[in-house]
Amino acid sequence: MNNFIVALVGYAVVFLGIVLLMIVVTIIGKFFSAKAKKAAPAPVVTPVEEAPVPAAPTAPGSAGELKLHDVEPKTAAMLMAIVADKLGKPLNELRFISIKEVK
Repeated sequence: MNNFIVALVGYAVVFLGIVLLMIVVTIIGKFFSAKAKKAAPAPVVTPVEEAPVPAAPTAPGSAGELKLHDVEPKTAAMLMAIVADKLGKPLNELRFISIKEVK
């Protein structure tokens, strides 16, 4: 019975500590948010016309012949798209000579 009371008092102390910590954090948060509202006046918003963004030019044409060695065209296309994405370049700026499955 004595162990039960000690455990109960321990749980109550921890719970009370967490509640007090929550109250302190809430009060400090309200203090700083009120201070920030007083310090920073509302910015004046003026409408600005945005300049039209020119479309990025694409590279013309293809990059030549591609030899496939035991690879389906669908798989090769997917590999080329992944490489182009990782390099951050358009696919038609890259030149693939051959694609071969490594076994």
